[in-house]
This record gives sequence, structure tokens and C-alpha cells, in this order.
Amino acid sequence: MGAMTARPGVPRLASLLRRRREARVGTKTSGRQRGFTLVEQILVGAIVAVLACVAAPALGHLVVRNRLQIAQSDIIAALQQTRGMALQSGRRAMLCPTSDGKQCADGVHWEAGWLAGGYRSDRADQLDAAPAFADRGHERLVIISTAGRKRIRFQADGTASGSNTTFTVCRAGEPDGALVVLLSNAGRIYGKKASEEQANRCATDR
Repeated sequence: MGAMTARPGVPRLASLLRRRREARVGTKTSGRQRGFTLVEQILVGAIVAVLACVAAPALGHLVVRNRLQIAQSDIIAALQQTRGMALQSGRRAMLCPTSDGKQCADGVHWEAGWLAGGYRSDRADQLDAAPAFADRGHERLVIISTAGRKRIRFQADGTASGSNTTFTVCRAGEPDGALVVLLSNAGRIYGKKASEEQANRCATDR
């Protein structure tokens, strides 16, 4: 009977030893998992850093291209709006560059902004009243019009006085990606990519 009562302790001891062994194995496994996760984090961080370095120039190029396209669209809109003023009012209207947001400037640079409104033939270089609308421009860019075309004048029938005019938009010193807006004497307005000559002239004209 004494031998039989001692036997139940053996399974209990074996069970206890097995649990302790499993606990040690679990601790080692957990340690390995933590170490592997740390390595993964380091690798992921390195990959992200490399991708960021690769993507940064492309992202910068995209931002610049977007600025150029916005400026091109703004010029087209300003020309269309000025032409619309002339057609609707039956009076001549003018678009001009400005440096102070109040008066027309003397030059072919438009990046500081522009003004639009009516004008009189005896004072054709300035608006005859407060601007009908104004734009602050795009000072991070270069916007130039055809040499000698400091004013864009529309007749009451929507035609543009003088020769055809080209606006070129670019970054200073960077001809890549330059865009143009063209205005014909008939009043047609459209945009396209600048030619190499136009882009180079714009990039070096400050």
C-alpha cells in the first residue's frame, strides 16, 4: 500500500519538470522573435530611407511642373476674361503687368502680377479706372511676354491689337518644363509646351 501511495508523486514531478522545460523554451523563442522583429524594423527603416532619397527628386519635379501649369492656366484665364470684358462692354480692354498691384508696370515681366480694365486711346499705357480684376502672379517663376508687348489690348470685337503675343513661363535658370501661352490677333488663346529657344530665353531673362 505504501508503494502505491508514493506513485502519484512521480507524474506530478514529471509534469512540473515538463512545465519548467516548456517555460524555458518559450522564453528563448520569445527572445528570438523579439530579435528578429528588431532586425525587420531596421531593414524597413533603411528601405524607406532609400525610397525617400529616390522619390524626392521626382516629387520635386512634379511640384514644379504643377506650378508651371497653374501659371499657364492663370494667364489663359486672364486673357480670356479681359477679352470677355471687351466683348460684353463694347469697349476696349487691356491686360498689363504690375509690380505694386495698383498701376501697370513698364516691362515684359508678369510674374509679380497683372491688372485688367478699360483704357482710353489718349492714355493707352494705364487703365482709365480701378482694375476690373487683378492677380498676384507667381513670384517663384519667370513669366515674360514677347519683346515689346508690354500691354495686351483687346478691341470691342474681341480682336487683339498689334502682333501675335507669346507668354513664356519657366523657372529662373531652368528651361526644362517651360510652357507658353499664345494670343493671335484674332483673339485666339491657347497654351502649349515651349520650344527650346523660348525656354532658354525665359530661363536667362531676369
